[in-house]
Amino acid sequence: MSNAVIQLIVLAAIAIFLVLRLKNVLGTRDGFEKPIVVDRPGPADRRGLEVIEGGPDRDIIDHVPEGSEAAAALTQMKRVEPDFNVANFLQGARAAYEMILMAFETDDLDKVKPFLAPEVLAAFDQALSARRAQGLEVHAEFLGLRELTLGDVRFDTASKEAELTVKFGAELISSAKDAAGNVVEGDPRAPRKQRDVWTFARTMGSADPNWQLVGTGG
Repeated sequence: MSNAVIQLIVLAAIAIFLVLRLKNVLGTRDGFEKPIVVDRPGPADRRGLEVIEGGPDRDIIDHVPEGSEAAAALTQMKRVEPDFNVANFLQGARAAYEMILMAFETDDLDKVKPFLAPEVLAAFDQALSARRAQGLEVHAEFLGLRELTLGDVRFDTASKEAELTVKFGAELISSAKDAAGNVVEGDPRAPRKQRDVWTFARTMGSADPNWQLVGTGG
């Protein structure tokens, strides 16, 4: 065997050895590799730390004064139903307000009946019946909500019944025309401001997640 062939065999053996060593040190890359994820505590983790450290519940004191009766009632509600979240409730109240208000304005209460207490539904029906008796046609357009504030909070620890009062400030266009087409109420072109104080109720810990409108005011 010639010297040239022997040198080639030796070089090939060294190359194979180096490849194997690199593979052991670096490892292999086979197909798609998931990116490295840095584990950071999320909001739930931070809330857990606040509870452990005895800090205030920001979900409560962001909406009512710390140490108030409302704050105490919300705390009791969360003990009964740990998944309850004040911010989420207010977002639901915002959606419910627009939906119920426009259902009343357009005389279409069927779709919101599950969210109305019997006495509220009866009052709305009475007002709409009076409107129909006058032959009025209403045009309404919801422009937006300018105010959303949590007011009184009540919680009955025995019945687990919760009542939350929310103050709304909205802008809408609303007008009523008689049978002859004359505008007898409102302005079909000018927005108006409307303020309402609504009270929602629910039994905490129940399987039904829906809140009902149990009281209205201005």
